[in-house]
Amino acid sequence: MVLEKKSVIVSDLAAMFGVTEETIRRDLKALEEEGVLNRTYGGAYVLDGVENEVNLKIRETIYIESKKNIASKAIKEIQNGDSIFLDNSTTAYYLALLLKDMRLTVLTNSLKITNALCEKDNIKLITIGGRYHKENDAFYGLATVTALAQYNVDKAFISCRSLSMQKGISDSVEELANLRQSVIKRSNKVYMIADYSKFDKNSFINTCTFDDIHVVITDKPLSDQWHEFLDTNRVQYLD
Repeated sequence: MVLEKKSVIVSDLAAMFGVTEETIRRDLKALEEEGVLNRTYGGAYVLDGVENEVNLKIRETIYIESKKNIASKAIKEIQNGDSIFLDNSTTAYYLALLLKDMRLTVLTNSLKITNALCEKDNIKLITIGGRYHKENDAFYGLATVTALAQYNVDKAFISCRSLSMQKGISDSVEELANLRQSVIKRSNKVYMIADYSKFDKNSFINTCTFDDIHVVITDKPLSDQWHEFLDTNRVQYLD
């Protein structure tokens, strides 16, 4: 199941198989020791394969310090008066938490970010609606892309599922790839916020090329090969 779905929740498996959660945790521990999967709080996941979308409940518990590190770098790129877009990635959520008392216009398709910012009087908040997808706590799809077409922003902070020097930037969910493609067209400057685990991989749907983005922000120093590649493609990097 974890190889097929790419992520599983302990409570769901316990209910499905009629066993205790502790039994499931022991099984997941054994599978992790065999190198099959990665355990995290409440579940487990794998990053293999091009269709590798990980459940939001799992994504919220992994690479937390990496995402906070990226957010602390990204916040330095935002100034009062900016109009910015934040996507529904968990990294963008940590960036939203740092906005605090800045005077900004924020567009987002994330319900979680909307809830985090909705009481901030200093932030003009615009939620891009459409079909709500519970699995990602966000809005995306044709209606969302249509609504987004009304706006332009100074800066967009978007994530992805994978980055590859050979195959570009990709996602596992077609509707999210379409949303990010639309955001790129509406933004003066595009920031790709991605932790180290996403590099040198590829996923199911091509989102964009490195020609479409201006800055890559990640949490760990990139290899010399990546530095050379980004320099060649005139992409700034904050690692």
